[in-house]
Order: sequence, then structure tokens, then C-alpha cells
Amino acid sequence: MIKSPEKPAFGYPPMESNLTPPEPVKSDPSWSVPTAVECMQHWEDYDMFDNIKAHSTQVAKVAVSIALMGEKANVQVDVNTVQASALLHDIAKSYCIKHSGNHSQLGSALVMQLTGNPVIAMGVLHHVFWPFEPDAEKYFLPLLVSYADKRVMHDTMTSLEKRFSDLAVRYGKTEKIKMRIRQTFEQALILEQRLSHLIGVDLNACSFNSGRLV
Repeated sequence: MIKSPEKPAFGYPPMESNLTPPEPVKSDPSWSVPTAVECMQHWEDYDMFDNIKAHSTQVAKVAVSIALMGEKANVQVDVNTVQASALLHDIAKSYCIKHSGNHSQLGSALVMQLTGNPVIAMGVLHHVFWPFEPDAEKYFLPLLVSYADKRVMHDTMTSLEKRFSDLAVRYGKTEKIKMRIRQTFEQALILEQRLSHLIGVDLNACSFNSGRLV
């Protein structure tokens, strides 16, 4: 069985919020869940750049693949909700590139307005970093979307190591930024191990090349 990590790999403390952690994430059948086609229409409505569309498509394929593995392992997950959250995780990124702002926070607000579904919005809000104890069973969807985002470099499936090496080269301009990238990499490794432990699949060994949207 794949072991869940007991401590951070590099010795840095996890960047956990002092706020009370949310309740376990559960989908409600009464909440609206947009289809892939509807999500892609939202991309057009918010003028998403083509490269971000390509990235979001691949992230959704990874997320759906892992969600289906979770289903087989009897994890409580709604695959369509995972897909929608992954497809919409960068809905505000093009706007923020042009006008500045926090794309995960703005994106979450937009997605909540568009769908009325707090679980989809939570995945968007926390796809960059999860600020609480990363309990894979309690918070499967947001941790899954966050992890899937880290396995896609631009529009190509990759390892966490290659993804974060690329981020360090492109964005590591100051020591503070470098530290943040290292800490986010550390959390991504923890997410990979905890998700792997939960579903009984070594995600580090998965290429996800055959992943498809539902």
C-alpha cells in the first residue's frame, strides 16, 4: 500500500491558515453542474486566451482520470463536478493577466455567480495552494484540482519536478518567490502521496495520456 507522508519533504513548515478549516467537501445533487460544453462557453464569455484553454483542457483530463480512479476505490466524488471545477479553474486568468488581480479569488467569485455551486467554486479558489491540513478524504475535490493543475505544464502532461523547475526558472526572481515555489512544490508532493494513498494508485507513475473528458 502507498504510504501517506508524515512530514514535509524539505523541512519547510506547511503554509496553513489560522482560520477554521472548512467542513468536509460534499456535492449536493440539487446544485447545478455545467457540462464541458457549457464550461467552454464560459471561456469564450470571459475571453480566455487559447493557451489557457489548452492548459485547462489537459488539467480537466488529469482531474477526471483521478476522479474515476477514486470512484473505483469507493471515494465519494462526483466526476462531473470535478470536471467543471478543473475546466473553470483559470476562468479569470486572462482578465488578471491584462488587468492584474488574484485569478483564483476572482475566478472563484465568477464561478459561484455562474453556477451557484460552492464545491466547484472551492476547487477554483484553492487550485494554487490549499491553506489547511491537506486531508485527501475530506477535501478530495479541491486537492484533486490543485494537484491536477500541477501535473500540466502549459498544455503538456509532466511530472511535479519538471513543472516546478519550469516555474522556478520563469518566476523565481526573488528569494521570497523562490521560497514560495519550493513550499508549493512541497505541498504538491504531499498531495500526490495522500491522493495516491487514498485511491490506491501511484499517481507519480501515471502519464494520464489517455484521459478524456466525460
